[in-house]
Amino acid sequence: MSESGRLPDTAGPGHNTPVASVSELSAALKRVVEGEFGRVRVRGEISGFKRAGSGHLYMALKDDSATLDAVCWRTTASRLAINPEDGLEVIATGKITTYSSRSKYQIVIEEMELAGEGALLKLLEARRRKLATEGLFDDARKQPLPYLPAVIGVVTSPTGAVIRDILHRLRDRFPRHVLLWPVRVQGDSAAGEITAAIEGFNAIAADGPIPRPDALIVARGGGSVEDLWAFNEEDVVRAAAASAIPLISAIGHETDWTLIDYASDRRAPTPTAAAEIAVPVRSELVAQVLDDGRRLVSGLGRLLEENRLRLESAARGLPDPRSLLATKSQRLDDQAERLNLGLQRLVREKSSAAAQVAAGVRLTALHQLVSRAQERLANVGDRLQPQMSRRLVDLYERLEQRRRLLDSYSYERVLDRGFALVRERGGQPITDCKAACRAVDVTIRFGDGSVAATVAPDGNGPSTRKPRGRKPSSDNQQGSLL
Repeated sequence: MSESGRLPDTAGPGHNTPVASVSELSAALKRVVEGEFGRVRVRGEISGFKRAGSGHLYMALKDDSATLDAVCWRTTASRLAINPEDGLEVIATGKITTYSSRSKYQIVIEEMELAGEGALLKLLEARRRKLATEGLFDDARKQPLPYLPAVIGVVTSPTGAVIRDILHRLRDRFPRHVLLWPVRVQGDSAAGEITAAIEGFNAIAADGPIPRPDALIVARGGGSVEDLWAFNEEDVVRAAAASAIPLISAIGHETDWTLIDYASDRRAPTPTAAAEIAVPVRSELVAQVLDDGRRLVSGLGRLLEENRLRLESAARGLPDPRSLLATKSQRLDDQAERLNLGLQRLVREKSSAAAQVAAGVRLTALHQLVSRAQERLANVGDRLQPQMSRRLVDLYERLEQRRRLLDSYSYERVLDRGFALVRERGGQPITDCKAACRAVDVTIRFGDGSVAATVAPDGNGPSTRKPRGRKPSSDNQQGSLL
């Protein structure tokens, strides 16, 4: 293909028609189509709508006898005035182009709008049925309006006549503090701003620096179906239904109905009527309060007068209270005297009875105490007897052991082994030779008896002698030791 976009002139043998590749032919067709049509506006019904994962929109526009493929790129889809869906009749604005891969021509959509009021009403009715099925329009969800709100939040355009009408009507009826959340009420961004305003008022803290409204008014002046379409968007309707603050919708004139009117807690036919619904008439309220006050005072006076008359009528049928009091006073004195005597007698009787009871209690307590002491003594004796027996046995065994030990240490056991004990006449033991020489007369004790002996002064040994008054034993083999 040449640079001019025409097919090459060369042809095969025996043919006058030039030869072109599929890509060359597709490119030529693309230039012809785009150059011939350029920007177009097409009216048709959406069919086969699909949103790709990339964000691009694919669909077909059809009428009774033809179908045109359509595509809307992601960057453009986010700016569309409406949300495409199957069965919706629209007017699409864009460029005609070809898709070579499938040998199709299509329109690349740049703008989209509903095709006439009939399509809008059809979409509106379908959306109303959908939201009603979800229960957003149920009366059970609607909240009562406060009788006299301290703060009123208004969602509307700050430059229109609506806000002036609302403020003027509030000033005439009952001036209140008003918070205005300025929004666009028509156009592509209006639905998002209205939704954000309703949610923003609900997000205000009750004890924050900005007062939280007690009631909301969403208002707009009259217009066509297209002008009021922002109040038919799902986001706006859902925000109104979810509002925790009671909401009054005042969209258009009395004959205009939008979906937010179904979801709001109260619909007003006009913005001015919304202000009248929001607050009572101050003068009427003051008059009503004054009238109620007068009626209350009058009723209270009548009640007091009726009670006074009833009291006086009842008093006339009563006896003289002084005579009643005198009789009762005399009876009281008589009863007081009798009570005093009775109390004295009762005290004497109770004192005597108490003394007898006390004596009996003391005697009984003493017997019980002695009995318990005897029982305890018997118990202690029963417990101590085996202990004392064991203790005496232990002491006897210990004494016997010490006796045997003492007997083993006795000098008599030494004499039994062949030793002798020498004593002087006074009985004092002699432990060395010098003491023996000084003593002269000694007594020698053996294991089986004693003998008297005399110690020689010259040191040659003592001589034995018979003890006085005692016959020497015939079997004594000891002899002289000195």
